[in-house]
Amino acid sequence: QVQLVESGGGLVQPGGSLRLSCATSAYIFNIYTMGWYRQAPGKQRELVATITRGGSTNYADSVKGRFTISRDNTKNTVYLQMNSLKPEDTAVYYCNANHFVDYWGQGTQVAVSS
Repeated sequence: QVQLVESGGGLVQPGGSLRLSCATSAYIFNIYTMGWYRQAPGKQRELVATITRGGSTNYADSVKGRFTISRDNTKNTVYLQMNSLKPEDTAVYYCNANHFVDYWGQGTQVAVSS
């Protein structure tokens, strides 16, 4: 069974930073494109960022220049560094692994509020 284990969410003030982590198995990590998606209340789930096994990245326009996705191949973990957070970044963030099929983590809540 594929497991994506997320951590790092929480409450932060506008302008603050958080780092999300997603750990998985070596098999998934070395084959699948890894990514982060988010879903705000009343909205559809949307892409935040992805990173291929080769390290190529893709970002939503709304987070470019503020968020950075990275991967640690020694720990089978993908990270999302989120800086200059805004209230509109508030959502449940989901880790995703994609290679013809999608696997999802359980989600971690990020709340940006003063």
